Amino acid sequence: MELEKDRYKLGITLGGGGAKGFAHLGVIQALNDRGLYPDIISGTSAGAFAGVLYADGNSPRDIISFFKEMSFTQFAQFSIPKGGVFKSTPFYSFLNKHLKAKTFEELKLSMYVTATDIERGELEYFNSGDLIPAVIASCSIPVIFTPVEINKRYYVDGGLIKKFPVSILRPKCEKIIGVNVSPVAVSKYKNTINYVAERAFRHMSNANVLQDRKLCNYLIESEVLCKYSLFDLKHIEEIFQMGYEIAHKYMEKHEKELRKDFVEFI
Repeated sequence: MELEKDRYKLGITLGGGGAKGFAHLGVIQALNDRGLYPDIISGTSAGAFAGVLYADGNSPRDIISFFKEMSFTQFAQFSIPKGGVFKSTPFYSFLNKHLKAKTFEELKLSMYVTATDIERGELEYFNSGDLIPAVIASCSIPVIFTPVEINKRYYVDGGLIKKFPVSILRPKCEKIIGVNVSPVAVSKYKNTINYVAERAFRHMSNANVLQDRKLCNYLIESEVLCKYSLFDLKHIEEIFQMGYEIAHKYMEKHEKELRKDFVEFI
């Protein structure tokens, strides 16, 4: 695939994964500590949520501080019997409070956010216009959260079709670092609706990850994060630190290649 004329040096793709997305912030912090800063970001679901806060000019550690004393119930409100168990009004309030940018054009870094048109079964890449609705749509797991209306269309989690959106960046970037916080791993069966719903969604969404993994120049992922559930907001700092350590170990292993590709690598 040919590179676009006005290309970026480094792009980062952040995949979906619920609360495991806090590991994205740990990875970005580790990259920053070694002199690597993205020029453009693509993200789905948790990756979109973490990515947009970073693209807005916040450091990863600052973003983590936003979530202290928070719980999942503060991000969701019961909305039976409409399109989902929870409605995402608190998500809007949280992003409205912490995002300085209200449109994609106002972000410090270019950003692509994925969402799925639930009526047409089509993937949408948002990178212009209103910011918050696109991010919320990307995070709206079907049935769990109500779909988000944007321009008279209804959108849900981008992970249904593109959980790991590397392909949108491939022609735009010289190098891409992909961060997959939710690789498939064996999980002992539990006779609960939460377990079945989460595992089913994870298996369906991971089916579209394989091709995009191959498009990365560097792929950071680890099964150790799989022990955390989609809605585990009790271990935010632990998940962040785990992402930080995973990234550092990866960079130590690939130090020779990274020094060759990035003169600024420390």
